[in-house]
Amino acid sequence: MESRAVKIYAPINNKIALKIIPGHFATSYSHINLYIDMTSMKTRQSEAAEVAKALAEQYVNEVVVDTIVCMDGCEVIGGFLAQELSKAGILSMNAHKTIYIISPEFNTNGQMIFRENIQPAVLGKNILLLVASVTTGNTVRKSLECIQYYGGKVQGVSAIFSAVKDIDNVKVNSIFRAKDLPEYKNYNINECPFCKANQKIEAIVNGYGYVKL
Repeated sequence: MESRAVKIYAPINNKIALKIIPGHFATSYSHINLYIDMTSMKTRQSEAAEVAKALAEQYVNEVVVDTIVCMDGCEVIGGFLAQELSKAGILSMNAHKTIYIISPEFNTNGQMIFRENIQPAVLGKNILLLVASVTTGNTVRKSLECIQYYGGKVQGVSAIFSAVKDIDNVKVNSIFRAKDLPEYKNYNINECPFCKANQKIEAIVNGYGYVKL
């Protein structure tokens, strides 16, 4: 399936490119016709830095960010994002005047949790949630609920790609929108035209990558 991959460059920065693979793919909540591969953005220093710079530009210095919660393996981007926000004058209320960068854990039931040693970086903190992509918004919604459960105050959501503009009145800032991928389609599992046409699912995908079937 990698042989079908094409690159889509960000309208705001031609150093940022998504690798798009067409096909029939399953996420946790839906079926999609395009798999968006962000591996290089999350693992290459130069690309991660460009992504972070583009995301940081979407925040003004009135926002306070104490902690960045990284999902989908976005920790490298999160480190650069913290640096860019600090350079831009974004305030942190932490005692050390610096931004925490953390990731959650998932228990055996698939629930998102923060261990006791990490909870101080969430409780009472101004949180920025960083994710690779947002399709239906269900995963992000659960993440927001978890952060709020542990006492965090969500100030915003940042994503490389998002098919939605906001989730539960929280704005989603992203580099790529659905309009930048005009052929992108997201289907309810019970309404997927590929399934109705008996076209097999090629891979199970999420923010971390894919597993071929």
